[in-house]
Amino acid sequence: MNKLKLTVAMSLFAAAISGNLSAQDSNTDSHTITISVPEVALVDIEPAATKNITLGFTAPTEAGSPILPSAANTTLWLNYSTIKSDTKPSRSVSVKLNAIIPGIDVHVTAAAPTGAGAGALGTSAGLLTLSADDQTIISGIGSAYTGNGANNGHNLTYALAAGSGPGGVANYSDLLAKPSITATVVYTLIDN
Repeated sequence: MNKLKLTVAMSLFAAAISGNLSAQDSNTDSHTITISVPEVALVDIEPAATKNITLGFTAPTEAGSPILPSAANTTLWLNYSTIKSDTKPSRSVSVKLNAIIPGIDVHVTAAAPTGAGAGALGTSAGLLTLSADDQTIISGIGSAYTGNGANNGHNLTYALAAGSGPGGVANYSDLLAKPSITATVVYTLIDN
């Protein structure tokens, strides 16, 4: 009888151990993955090969008339790619002119975004008269991309006005005849 009890006890012990050994697997399992999303803040003007533009004025042919600005230029596009940080609610693009041209207002307008982009694309501020101070031209940008190249992003319209016009800051009396004046327009993508 003792031998039978010992055999039954050993069988139960072996079954318990083997049950614990097979209990390591079940009908579900899991593991972790680590994902890295970089912060991105890139801006450029397209088409890159021809982004330098020329604007000017035409002399009047009748005494008493002002100089006339050339037609507006609409060949440039503002592109950006942005993944915002979790500490900043949005981004914007500012614009400034590195040198004020006496007697001349330089206007820029960014159109609504178009093309192959996606995400929280920004909103244009409308027509701006450029100055040496940063001005917000596009606001409310989240994580987004505009698409790359011409016909993607915000189409830029540049126009000149001789001073003293509506909304202008320059004075016509400051105009000086010059064969060529070069100024640089700077766009900066910033956190808000």
